[in-house]
Amino acid sequence: METTEAAREIPISVCSPSCLSGFWKAAIEGEPSCCFQCVPCPFGETSNQTDSLGCSSCPWDMWPNERQDQCIPKNIDFLSYEDTLGLILTVFSITLSIVSSAVLALFNRYRDTPVVKANNRFLSYILLLALSLCFLSSLAFLGFPSHEKCLVRQAAFGIIFSICVSCVLAKTIIVVIAFKAINPNNRLKRWVGPWLSYLVVIICTLIQIFQSIVWLVISPPYSQFNIYTQPGQIIVECNEGSTIAFWCMLGYLGLLASISFIVAFLSRKLPDSFNEAKFITFSMLAFLSVWLSFIPAYLSTKGKYMVAMEIFAILSSSSALLFCIFFPKCYIIILRPEMNTKEFLRGR
Repeated sequence: METTEAAREIPISVCSPSCLSGFWKAAIEGEPSCCFQCVPCPFGETSNQTDSLGCSSCPWDMWPNERQDQCIPKNIDFLSYEDTLGLILTVFSITLSIVSSAVLALFNRYRDTPVVKANNRFLSYILLLALSLCFLSSLAFLGFPSHEKCLVRQAAFGIIFSICVSCVLAKTIIVVIAFKAINPNNRLKRWVGPWLSYLVVIICTLIQIFQSIVWLVISPPYSQFNIYTQPGQIIVECNEGSTIAFWCMLGYLGLLASISFIVAFLSRKLPDSFNEAKFITFSMLAFLSVWLSFIPAYLSTKGKYMVAMEIFAILSSSSALLFCIFFPKCYIIILRPEMNTKEFLRGR
């Protein structure tokens, strides 16, 4: 009886078990076709059936699951306002912009006092307004990087920041010329006047505007989906178009800041009546330090952290200009009004 039942059993016709989903059948050299080995699907591919003869790639916006038996959507990654990092940067941007506006309102209220009138008060107004806009311009780097946002954010930042740095440069030049022109026989006396500072700001800003227009016309920035940097994620980012134009923009800002720093440093020992050069020296030193440290950090990061690094550099360097140049004057206006007189300045 047992012999009869054994004879009725169907013999197994393969020498290898079936391959599950996520694997594919690879033939074994020198063995019959019924013998094979189960090989896991390559990185980034899937198989969703048993005894699959091969694996297939997922669509560009999808990624295999852990078992590699089906494709799942990739995570979309960008620096949004809802992220903790994005929320912190947003709060700082808005707060610092409000502080700049408050300082501007304070200066306007005490516009006829010697501290505000020193070194061209209208130039201070322009600088404070530009700083307020500069803080707000960092918000353009947050949120979904749409094509329109990518197109204008770097150019807007470069132009606004050029106004800030050119105002500082104009203030530095005014300090030097005003002191040198004390001598009646000095030829620099004819250069003393507000028109010179405005001319410096206009020329320096127009150069940056021209450079930005050339950048936007020849090789404009655009939005792109980066699927290669981090597996399983789609990084939505702005491609700057021309890398050369981007670094030329930053290099031009660095050039203006360097000139301002050198001139302010050389004139830092002028009499205390013109001591704004000392504050400009500190502000430009902090400005250059931030952007010099920004370059290696920017090049070594990817994705949303690269954007966060640029926002941090914008906020830090703008804060250096605001705090170093204007807060000493705010201290005198609010807490030491007895120092805000012509007699005190002349006495010093």
